[in-house]
Amino acid sequence: MAAWVIRKERQGEPVDAFRLEEIEVPQPGAFEVVVRVMAAGVNFNNVWAALGEPVSVFRYHPDEDHHIGGSDASGIVWKVGEGVTRWKPGDEVVVHCNQASYEDPEVHGLDPLAAPSQRIWGYETSWGSFAQFCKVQAQQLLPKPRHLAWEEAASYGLTYFTAYRMLIDRCGLQAGHRVLIWGAAGGLGVFATQLCALTGADSVGVVSSAEKGELIEKLGAVGHVNRGDFDGMMRRGGEGPDEEKARFKESRRFCQAVEEILGGAPDIVFEHVGRATFPTSVLAVKPFGKVVICGATSGYQLDFDVRYLWMRQKEIVGSHFANAWEATRANELIEQSKIRPVLWRTMGFEGVAEAHQLLRDNRHLGKIAILVGTTAEGQGRTAEGPGAIRAEVGA
Repeated sequence: MAAWVIRKERQGEPVDAFRLEEIEVPQPGAFEVVVRVMAAGVNFNNVWAALGEPVSVFRYHPDEDHHIGGSDASGIVWKVGEGVTRWKPGDEVVVHCNQASYEDPEVHGLDPLAAPSQRIWGYETSWGSFAQFCKVQAQQLLPKPRHLAWEEAASYGLTYFTAYRMLIDRCGLQAGHRVLIWGAAGGLGVFATQLCALTGADSVGVVSSAEKGELIEKLGAVGHVNRGDFDGMMRRGGEGPDEEKARFKESRRFCQAVEEILGGAPDIVFEHVGRATFPTSVLAVKPFGKVVICGATSGYQLDFDVRYLWMRQKEIVGSHFANAWEATRANELIEQSKIRPVLWRTMGFEGVAEAHQLLRDNRHLGKIAILVGTTAEGQGRTAEGPGAIRAEVGA
């Protein structure tokens, strides 16, 4: 099969690290499935895989001499392994990216995300979606929404299922909540915004342009804040006392702007930026409120005034992707068109390296999908219904 492959000796910029190679088609083991990939979604995790930062992916799967990335896919079941009874060849599916061993007791009663074997498929494992065939655990499969084209169905899993767990399960999002969403026009934020609107919560999104603000308000946000108007609130590290005093003043001004839009301090702050924004997040959330965080794109070493955490009894909630049940429930909302994918650009299979370089250089505007087995956009729909929202702006 044709596959875009990263090898240890050429880790570096994505345009150099990804090479198209001929690789043997994987064979399914017990409780595994091989899927003919029709389309794949591009995420920043395989920019890290290309760079070999913050750790090499070969540390996660040392027995493999190659890495085939890709943590989002839509496709057709090709072959099933021993013990698989729920799926059969020909089934149309999407793939969620959480893997764990069936032997870990945490999988059977606690949460697969707590299992010591837990890995993100297509990043901490090989055999991801940037190939004509991929190999997954049977529990990773979900029915493909029939009204979506292949590229639309491949575009949402990682970011949407992550946002669903963060807000619905980890924070108990409900009607009347006020929510502050960082990066609201990005891959995570567009789904957080839609979940708030669907639930009856009010959200305000932090964006970098008026056009992005217009997008998230169409998705259901009650308003937006342009982060460029409060650039001085961003933590950059190494601030002196005077710089920190000025930064704190800007953070307070930002919090006031958020409260004016929401009508009060947020119950929940949706975090994935990390070092630059986390001190402001802790300051902004109301007493007994929650800051839920799933990533740290600006840096993972956090420095903030902890007095605002303990004296006002606020909570920091960590969240990582989603389990199969959460992914299933979230996917049902896609099937019902209550939540819609937001897709910026679709590229051909030859564009895998270029797509990741666009992410690396921050020249993308939203979610990118890759055509793999399908030959053109729009193929794969077998039912009527609204497809993805085509965004001219995004992350």
